[in-house]
Amino acid sequence: MAEAGLDVAACVERVRGRDEAAARALVEHLHPLVLKIVRSHLPRRVAEEDLAQDIFLKVFERLGQFRGSVPFEHWVARVAVTTCLDQLRAQKRRPELRWADLTETEAEMLDAVITSANVPHPAQALAAKEIVTRLLECLSPQDRLVITLLDLEEMTLAEIRKLTGWNETLIKVRAFRARRKLRKHLEDLEKGRLK
Repeated sequence: MAEAGLDVAACVERVRGRDEAAARALVEHLHPLVLKIVRSHLPRRVAEEDLAQDIFLKVFERLGQFRGSVPFEHWVARVAVTTCLDQLRAQKRRPELRWADLTETEAEMLDAVITSANVPHPAQALAAKEIVTRLLECLSPQDRLVITLLDLEEMTLAEIRKLTGWNETLIKVRAFRARRKLRKHLEDLEKGRLK
């Protein structure tokens, strides 16, 4: 639990003087804030505590850059958000969903869908939904939105146009490209299983 009456400015100065107790107190005070930011920006396959630890490392490495023109918590929040976004960008450059990332149920369901035309069991349908969610995470936010609205929520082009402000041609093109990306991610996932 964070200390309610922590004098953050004094604590920061003590940390600059290599006071380990002050560093621990600062981490304890800031941990809820950092964890909240991490959870709202968490990249796939990254443990929240690992990312929080990376953020605190950056905070202490860059402590000399803090000038006090904004509250310390705001500065830490900016470091946290930037670190999360950097992690997301790194994954975006090379998005992948590996067969090993799937649970046993998801892998069985995907294997059943790929190898047969039978309708999956309801338990496998839940696993299928989870796989679709994972595949959608590989798309840009705009592509994910158009696929969700058009294919999952079954909205009409006119409804999507009203909601997004995009013209119908853009919606169709974006949906076509997004489906092609999803197909490629699924093919890559299957290739990875066969290796």
